[in-house]
Amino acid sequence: MPTLEILTVLIAEDNAAERMLLSSIVRRQGHAVLTAENGAEAVEVFSRQRPHLVLLDAMMPVMDGFEAAQRIKALAGETLVPIIFLTSMSEEQALVRCLEAGGDDVLAKPYNQLILAAKIKAMNRLRRLQATVLEQRDQLARHHEHLRREQHVAKAVFDQVAHAGCLNSPNIRYLQSPYALFNGDLLLAAFTPAGDMRVLLGDFTGHGLPAAVGAMPLAEVFYGMTAKGYGMAETLREMNAKLKRILPVDMFCCATLLALSFQRRLVEVWNGGMPEGYLHRVATGQRVPLVSRHLPLGILSPERFDVSTEVLPLALGDRVFLLSDGVIDTQDATGRSFGAQRLQQVFAANQAPEHLFEDILQAVARFGGKSRDDVSMVDITMVAPDRLVPPPLVYSDSGESSPLDWSVSFEFRADTLKRFNPLPYLLQLLQEIHGLRAQSAAIYSVLNELYSNALEHGVLGLDSTLKRDVAGFARYYQERNDRLERLQEGYVRLHLRIEPGVQGGRLLIEVQDSGTGFDVEQVLALPLTERRLSGRGLNLVRQLTRSADWADDGRVARVEFAWEALA
Repeated sequence: MPTLEILTVLIAEDNAAERMLLSSIVRRQGHAVLTAENGAEAVEVFSRQRPHLVLLDAMMPVMDGFEAAQRIKALAGETLVPIIFLTSMSEEQALVRCLEAGGDDVLAKPYNQLILAAKIKAMNRLRRLQATVLEQRDQLARHHEHLRREQHVAKAVFDQVAHAGCLNSPNIRYLQSPYALFNGDLLLAAFTPAGDMRVLLGDFTGHGLPAAVGAMPLAEVFYGMTAKGYGMAETLREMNAKLKRILPVDMFCCATLLALSFQRRLVEVWNGGMPEGYLHRVATGQRVPLVSRHLPLGILSPERFDVSTEVLPLALGDRVFLLSDGVIDTQDATGRSFGAQRLQQVFAANQAPEHLFEDILQAVARFGGKSRDDVSMVDITMVAPDRLVPPPLVYSDSGESSPLDWSVSFEFRADTLKRFNPLPYLLQLLQEIHGLRAQSAAIYSVLNELYSNALEHGVLGLDSTLKRDVAGFARYYQERNDRLERLQEGYVRLHLRIEPGVQGGRLLIEVQDSGTGFDVEQVLALPLTERRLSGRGLNLVRQLTRSADWADDGRVARVEFAWEALA
């Protein structure tokens, strides 16, 4: 048998005999009793002792039961204190006035002990139920506030990571409208050591916090490998492997990754599952679609993942536009989607690329749609390199322990050339030299040009004059990939030497390849119009170094950097 719960019951009755009778009945039922002779006294007793239940005579002097009930309910606040009116009025009249005054039930005179006991038990069940509801509500409120604080901290960290790069660069414009607190779309941008720019637009499965879970490790890989100068292929492989390893099987990330070279004026594109982006050529008005040719990140195993990219030339003012599928999937009240066709109509009608964002948003507004997903758009303009100023690198050490007076040589042969990019490793090695750190961007740019020339023109035997027009540009990079895949022999040798001096020191870089060589002076003598899409690298190397020369019919390149001792 359940244990009887002992309640404190306030009995307010002006008739002493009836008050004593009720008190006796309630005490025999096992409850504690408080008494009052009128409504005013009942309110005063309640405010001091807070009984669990009130038996209240409707008609009393000083203050009747109806007014007393209203005041007691006000004092009780959210806590349910059941009030049972004691009345000799007709049942219908009693119920109406009881409910209007805030009463919960009526007990007619003369009193029936069994009915009184049943009503007390019923009112106590209601009281306990209300108390449970209030407790659960307060628990939910505390839990919600705890989650809100956690999400606020997590979102602050997420935003810091997502915006740690160069999204504020003057040639980037973007819009992000998250469906939930956390954005399932991820937009990242960062400079490489050579001053090139990487941009990633990703769309994780779903939206909100679950969709943003993969953003942190993906951003970590993106920023880390971009800052170290890794190429598109290495970065893509690492991002895919990381997501494949940590995400559940039903989750992945559609993504478009861009690598923009402002010196060489080209963009390298990888699209895995994202809507078509567009390259807008300002000179002709042509829109080149950047279609998806791959599966999203996090689906395929590393050995099956495809890192092949599309390389396109860019002119000053050309723009690359990317968007997530939140725009396309926007639906109106009838369930119709905005769709790719309407988006294409916006593109066709657009007369000024700088107003494309506004044109798309206005078209969606006219459509009357409401997005059911995160919405992201980004527009990147090709500008002259001097328009962009990459942030300075920050180092945590003093440089006092940096190595001096050393040299190292590498030889990379066919199987390594197919899949390994040595430049990030070499740059990290050279950054140990404290005096060279201020020149790290120039050193990387020169290494990149020398290594690319040695590989592409030396080992692979590619002719850079192919890149004189857009069609030739595409053929050049297709041929590069084909020849690299078929490569059976050949080598690129790199020799680095650090020579300390009284007033600083110098770095000597030598790059040698197994190719047939080329006439350096003939290439440098070509008119600028002949070198619009080729031959820029040699001039760039001379501009960025203290000295640069070529030997052995162009198969050996030697450059020098110098630094002064710190004051």
